Parts: sequence; C-alpha cells; structure tokens
Amino acid sequence: MYVDRIMTREVVTVTEQAKLARLSELMQLRKLRHLPVVDDAGRLVGIISHRDVQRAEPSPITTLDVGEVNYLLSKVTAGQIMHRSVVTARPEMLVEQAGCLMRDRRVGCLPVVDGDRLVGIITGVDLVDFFLEVTGCQVTDAARIAVHLADDPGRLAGLLTAINQAGGKIVTVVSPTHIDDSGQRTAIVRFRADDPQAVIDALRAAAYDLDTVNLPDS
Repeated sequence: MYVDRIMTREVVTVTEQAKLARLSELMQLRKLRHLPVVDDAGRLVGIISHRDVQRAEPSPITTLDVGEVNYLLSKVTAGQIMHRSVVTARPEMLVEQAGCLMRDRRVGCLPVVDGDRLVGIITGVDLVDFFLEVTGCQVTDAARIAVHLADDPGRLAGLLTAINQAGGKIVTVVSPTHIDDSGQRTAIVRFRADDPQAVIDALRAAAYDLDTVNLPDS
C-alpha cells in the first residue's frame, strides 16, 4: 500500500507570517502536533512542532507582565521558529518505507509532497491505524492463532490450506521475519469460521504447533 492511501489530505497549514498565538490556538483547537508551513502557492517551506511552539512561548514562571507577554506573542512568527529542512514523503512511497523513514530520522510526521507542493501528511497515528488494519486486530468476529512453523518453503501455504479445508476463511496473515533458535518462525493468522474450535482441533490433529489461540467475541 502507498502513502497516498492512508495520508490525511485536508492538511491544516500556516504561512511564515502566522503569529505564535495563532499557532498555539490552532494546535490546541485542532489537537495537532505538527503544522506544515507553506507559501502562497502551497509549496512546503517548513514545519513546526508542538514542542517548537512551547519553547517559543513565555515560561509559566516568567516575570513578564501580561502586556509584555501579549507583545511577545504578537511578534514571534512561524517563519522564525519553523524547521526549514523537512523530511518528506512522496504519494507513491510504500507505507512501510515511510514508517522506516520516520523511525530512522526520529520525526513524528512526514509531509507528503508532489514536487514541492504539499498534498498530504502522514503521522504516527496513521501508521498505527495501518498496522491495526494489516493485523486485523479490530476484527472482532475472527479467531486468532499463532503457529510455530519451520522456516521452509511451502509451510505457510500448507497452514493456510489446512485452515481453508477445515472450514476457515482467512482474514489476515502476519509472519514476522524473526527466526528462533530452533529454526522456526511464527505465523499469526486470523480466520472466520462457523465453528472456529473445529478448525483449531483439525490443526492440532494435523500436528500444527499452536502457540496461542483466541476465539472470536461471542
């Protein structure tokens, strides 16, 4: 799946001239952690984080009076506190590549650009939602099993076939790349069936090594 399938397209942005008070207000009202900064043509020129705004605001224990605080808030602009070197993604980037980029560069979001024009944004929440969808963990009417399999060609296909033959319909399959000391890896499968327990019994009868079993909510 590509970034353009999960990114937020309606992005809240500001210009370099936006005042600090406006930035703080936007972030609080819209519950945002990041604000992309764009020019009049919609080109990305920088980004501001919630932490950047906090650092620019007067300290709660400041000795400034209210007038001085308001004066400061009216003078500091987005252009003065934004980061001009922005880590970005492109719409055709794979979601997992975007996740690796965010992890490697230690950033909380990736503005998505087409050329230099901002077309969306992907955040850590978007990645979590994608992970939840891929794993199927929000599907409440499916059974979940974790099965130890030898890391040999055809083992996973054999497991899925066995589930189908026992009356199960595959919902999701996840198999992390980690291989344990015995040369096995774990396949996590969610499936629907009229009788999930019968499917599980059939797998055990076929000598599959089931690590965990979770039946669907009744």
